[in-house]
Amino acid sequence: MSSLKKILAIIGLLVLVVVGYMIYGTFIKPKSPKGIANFEKEDLTVEVVYHRPYKKERLIFGAKEDKALVPYGEYWRLGANAATTFETSKDIAFAGRMLKAGIYRMYAIPEADHWIVALNEEAGKFGYSEPDYNKDVMRVNVTAAKLLTPIEQFTIELKEDGENLTLHMRWDTTAVAIPLN
Repeated sequence: MSSLKKILAIIGLLVLVVVGYMIYGTFIKPKSPKGIANFEKEDLTVEVVYHRPYKKERLIFGAKEDKALVPYGEYWRLGANAATTFETSKDIAFAGRMLKAGIYRMYAIPEADHWIVALNEEAGKFGYSEPDYNKDVMRVNVTAAKLLTPIEQFTIELKEDGENLTLHMRWDTTAVAIPLN
């Protein structure tokens, strides 16, 4: 009976170590740290919460056959770990289309020359699994530009230029900009 207790204690200890490592790697010191892009002006607040993976000498965007991290034509959570969220405190135009105030799951389907960027009702879900596409609030097609200098870490920024607010996403040699008004 004492050998059974020892075996169970060892198994319990191993489970505890594995769970602790997963919590540490996901929440305490993730390989892709959390990023927040926010904008505040008068009664408008816009916030994007995402996780920022690194390039690490990998092929980021490209064909699945070439082992691209983000294959063309497939769902991408716009970062790593949890799903990326987009929140606005009031109704705005997102790439020229009206979007009601609220919090949304934001994802993309990248292609070589454009991305389809979608906002979905399933905010707060883990990003690894694809969303329920029937809950998409909107999808917009935006041009993807090539950068001369690669960006090592995925970056989302909200930038104001006069009266215009733009959501910028950049990684490796690809950049996408979405006007918000």
